[in-house]
Amino acid sequence: MADPTHFYAGWLVDPVAREALLAQFPPRYERVVAHHVTLKFGDETAAPPAETLGEIVGGADDGAGVQALVVAIGGRPARPDGGVFHITWSLGEGREARESNDVIARGWTPLAEPVTVRLIPKA
Repeated sequence: MADPTHFYAGWLVDPVAREALLAQFPPRYERVVAHHVTLKFGDETAAPPAETLGEIVGGADDGAGVQALVVAIGGRPARPDGGVFHITWSLGEGREARESNDVIARGWTPLAEPVTVRLIPKA
């Protein structure tokens, strides 16, 4: 059986949108992730979501190697599981993408104006 931690339903960041966002929000750390937004993690039977647009509404950076962008889906950044929709943007040495959840939970900074991003549903 495949490792269930590799399964997620959510969205891939559209590659064209990704390039524009990387120019607008320069990565602070050496490992650029900027790959996806998770809706549900660890469920290989989850269906892909219907939405195809999101809005970058804020960001979080712990200053020690984790940078994330907060995303609103359907006008809300709150995920159904109580987390916050986000894109792990960049990571420093020894840091992991899952740490974005903790960094965001400690607080994030809203943008003055949301930035629309095209998303590709994935399950």
